Amino acid sequence: MTDTVPAAVAQEAAELRSSLNHHAHQYYVLDAPQIPDAEYDRLFRRLSELEEAHPALRTPDSPTQRVGGAVLPFFAKVRHRVPMLSIRTETDIEATGAEAFDVRVRRELGLAADAPPVEYVAELKFDGLAINLRYEDGTLVQAATRGDGEVGEDVTQNIRTIGQIPLTLPKDAPPVLEVRGEVYMKRADFDRLNERQRQKIEAGQKNEKTYVNPRNAAAGAVRQLDPAIARQRPLSFFAYGWGEVTPVEQGGPDFGTQYQALLTLRSWGFPVSDRTQVCSGPQELAEFHRQVGALRDQLPFDIDGVVYKVNSLTLQRQMGFVSREPRWAVAHKYPAQEQMTRMLGIDVQVGRTGKLTPVARLDPVFVGGTTVSNATLHNLFELRRKELRVGDMVVIRRAGDVIPEVVGRVPPAGVAVARAEGADSEAAIDQAVGEGDSRRLPPRDPYVPNFRMPRQCPICGSAVVREKGEVNHRCSGGLFCGAQRKQAILHYAQRRAVDIEGLGEKLVDQLVDAGIVKTLPDLYRIGLTALAALDRMADKSAQNVLEGLEASKTTTLPRFLYGLGIRHVGETTAKDLARHFGRLDAIMGETPESAATVDQLLEVNDVGPIVAEAIHTFFAQPHNREVIEQLRACGVHWPEGDPAPRAALPLAGKTFVITGTLPTLSREDAKERLEAAGAKVAGSVSKKTHYVVAGEAAGSKLDKARELGVEVLDEAGMLALLPAG
Repeated sequence: MTDTVPAAVAQEAAELRSSLNHHAHQYYVLDAPQIPDAEYDRLFRRLSELEEAHPALRTPDSPTQRVGGAVLPFFAKVRHRVPMLSIRTETDIEATGAEAFDVRVRRELGLAADAPPVEYVAELKFDGLAINLRYEDGTLVQAATRGDGEVGEDVTQNIRTIGQIPLTLPKDAPPVLEVRGEVYMKRADFDRLNERQRQKIEAGQKNEKTYVNPRNAAAGAVRQLDPAIARQRPLSFFAYGWGEVTPVEQGGPDFGTQYQALLTLRSWGFPVSDRTQVCSGPQELAEFHRQVGALRDQLPFDIDGVVYKVNSLTLQRQMGFVSREPRWAVAHKYPAQEQMTRMLGIDVQVGRTGKLTPVARLDPVFVGGTTVSNATLHNLFELRRKELRVGDMVVIRRAGDVIPEVVGRVPPAGVAVARAEGADSEAAIDQAVGEGDSRRLPPRDPYVPNFRMPRQCPICGSAVVREKGEVNHRCSGGLFCGAQRKQAILHYAQRRAVDIEGLGEKLVDQLVDAGIVKTLPDLYRIGLTALAALDRMADKSAQNVLEGLEASKTTTLPRFLYGLGIRHVGETTAKDLARHFGRLDAIMGETPESAATVDQLLEVNDVGPIVAEAIHTFFAQPHNREVIEQLRACGVHWPEGDPAPRAALPLAGKTFVITGTLPTLSREDAKERLEAAGAKVAGSVSKKTHYVVAGEAAGSKLDKARELGVEVLDEAGMLALLPAG
């Protein structure tokens, strides 16, 4: 019969078996998946199709004939009394997927077309690690992984660290009870874990890594030898089934339905998802699938589909099993949130705040319900950490409205196999892999260079800078850069800067999108006709905006400096700069070469090296200097004077915090008076705070001041510290 199978088909089946077994090993044993679930499912479906068409290809070692996984040598083996089988996957993500399952169930049960609808239980398909919990006489005696479905691994000590799993059961529980469910990690817990891992890596701790997804992190915690590691990781558990249970005739529970059994497990202390529900017929199953899909990204944990099970246990027994799957259950999936594709190039995008982000240009791939051709790489350091280069096969993830991202590179599979088999040198790996290994992806071109961030902004040509300790590169041409145009205008026009009345976000969007305003000076060149022609802008509204623009021409040096949007220059620093230098030209100079040096800027109160460098870089950019000169030419002006002698400021070096309602002064007035006397006004109380000015209804800041022993003043006490007049 083998002779009837075409040689090319037999070869394809052999390669599929080899690839699937390799990736199952990576997923279930090493907890280091190299391809997305959707890619594995695609390969599995293709092998199933070939074996269905040519039964002679169905070998004992075929992935279609086993659940998947193996036992690590350092874990004790556990043979499951009742096999832990997987369930069939319905890849039709539409309502017809639920209908197809119902048709199969009714056919297996021999139901007539006019027979009542079948009752089902609909559950979430959690993305975690399947676990079997065995209780004897009400005590947890063993926890085991699925393994290959017949034999798993004893992970009892690690599972005992999960607070949701009861160690003992109530008296009405049967003498023997095996509960099956999923160990998983919530997204928020996963994010916190990865943040701790990144901190360890930055601190130079070797052998530390971040995790690709919550499932990986949960599996890694369960399947290692030190229970202390599992205890440190925030694992959770949901129960959804059972294995061996004491028979009814020996005092065991008499369950009639799947749902009744789940409610009983909940009564015994096991967490069961609140979203589990009973459905009647395919329409209610499809509606459950739709509703959960709409909420998928709001759930606190990852799922990749829902599960349908015939509710009646009598009907489940009647339907039985086929090969590796129960006939009475199916997993109805959603669009894959991860897919594999090739990275064709790396572009750079400039955000509205000037941040430069490397973006992968991809061979288009359908993921998360849409076709994706670009995905973020976050920053240069993340790109380096993932060892990505142009031409690599990569995993793309897209969940809901989240921007698609490159999760990581798909390494040559044969290399991973060789390393897993003990090859500890590059030569040994190459010899073990061999050019003919069907599991190996095409090797990376050795001459592909590492990606480097550009030195000039791709939008405006200004210098690209990265501050010490920062991971992000930024464009320094904030006033000129087209990508930052809207942000720069809104910052300049805000109340605390030059304060342009009537110039809000929607109007700025229209002005920029219509090409009327390209840089800040263009604001002062707008005519009434151009403004009135915009959406929802009558002549009166346009006139009000023009009046606001005219009024904004008269401002102060601190407001103007703050409005320029120089990185790290807030209101307080802008006031310190104005007091220290007195004039704008003393800061920017007549030419970039004559601008204030970093050392001169460091003499300003509370200006450190990073802030000084940012100010110096800003005024060194010809584009920024040109915008400032044009603003002046448009009539923007402010009073200037001589620098304020530092010794003449009685409160120089003192830090104040204002809390509560003062009798006669607003907080803003009090702040301005203190800053004019050289003080710094902070928003929170610390050991570095010299005075707290407390008014009526002062709250936690006053309590903190008393706790730290900081001197507390009322308004009169504050005014007594200020110079007369």
